[in-house]
Amino acid sequence: MASQGLTTVVPVKPCSFNRSNTSKATAALRLLSPANPSVHALRARSASGCGAGRARRRCASSATAAPASVAGEEKMEEWPAVPREQVEVIRSLNGWVAENMLPLLTPVESSWQPHDYLPRSSAAPGSSEAEALEAFAGGVAELRAGAARLPDEVLVCLVGNMVTEEALPTYQSMGNRTEGLGDDTGSSALPWARWMRGWTAEENRHGDLLNRYLYLSGRVDMRQVEITVHHLLRNGMDMLVPKSPYHSLIYGAFQERATFVSHGHTARLAARHGDRALAEICGVVAADERRHEAAYTRACAKLFEVDPDGMARALAHVMRGKVTMPGQLMSDGRDGGDGDGGGGDLFARFSAVAQRAGVYTASDYGDLVEHFVRRWRVAELGGGLSGEGRRAQEYVCGLGPKIRRMEELAHRRAARGEPGLAQFSWIFDRSVTVG
Repeated sequence: MASQGLTTVVPVKPCSFNRSNTSKATAALRLLSPANPSVHALRARSASGCGAGRARRRCASSATAAPASVAGEEKMEEWPAVPREQVEVIRSLNGWVAENMLPLLTPVESSWQPHDYLPRSSAAPGSSEAEALEAFAGGVAELRAGAARLPDEVLVCLVGNMVTEEALPTYQSMGNRTEGLGDDTGSSALPWARWMRGWTAEENRHGDLLNRYLYLSGRVDMRQVEITVHHLLRNGMDMLVPKSPYHSLIYGAFQERATFVSHGHTARLAARHGDRALAEICGVVAADERRHEAAYTRACAKLFEVDPDGMARALAHVMRGKVTMPGQLMSDGRDGGDGDGGGGDLFARFSAVAQRAGVYTASDYGDLVEHFVRRWRVAELGGGLSGEGRRAQEYVCGLGPKIRRMEELAHRRAARGEPGLAQFSWIFDRSVTVG
């Protein structure tokens, strides 16, 4: 599950890309940008009974506490409590999950493995070690010849996607702490737990395959890439309401579709530049993401049937949070901080390159929002909505046109500026055009 945030940039010098430089140019995309770091403010507003004037003073009676480090000190950060009725609804769907989601997982025996798309490193039956080594060297040479045709912007997008995929332990941890969805024992037979483990097993192949391709390609500084993965796993990820099953399933649907789009676009770019191996690799990863999207989308559709008011409010809450991306806290240790806490601008630069390269754009994000509003028939929700639910419905259904207007404004502003440069340690400190 890898995807990018959206941003536009103004001209900057290599190594000097920062958010203050881009504030005016990105203003038009604040509404739709998954990279917009508004998650903390929304957490504060989401606690029941807490007014806007008390944004940082969350109501202890409606929240659970989680530790957070601020200014070198440890304090308790409080999260909105998950309504018990949500958890009960989720648990009641275990039978439905067994019938409608588990079949979307591919049996291990018929699943592809990273080995299938990379040069064979071991001797085939009946072959000598010398023959195996010669065949492996030939396969690597062919892979490197294709990779040599890739422009730097495609490499940056590929590395960013791979880094995000490699942070899978974080995503499984988040899933397992979601109330009603988690695997409480580590080997639970409940369908939700089986889905989480099966999804994790399939996703695990994505990072493995992309990592090995990049290593064999010789086109990137693998140590810097590995450092970035290390930092991202240490930094974790932000979620609006980390334990809420409704929020988590909506987030999962958006992320899987965004990842499908991103890997699909990367596959087309690879094919256009003559790297057939990478095109095939990104294609099989995208196909997995499409299946996973179908599962999360089905689950959300079912929840809209069972609890339309709760889901309408959860969807609006997620949309107001700008769908913060799982790789947002990535750092290579050189991006304006020590790496811990994700204080730098690496994700912003990566997102800007993805926007310009067409790997994941503001238009793609708008398409996602409109797709799910249609798929879940949000505009058709009638009875069963509270006043807050109706306001959430109105907000969500009006987002598509608003996103398109903001996207057009952002493009006009970007067109008036000059392209800038963003430097990446992943590609040996070379710079890529952005903006």
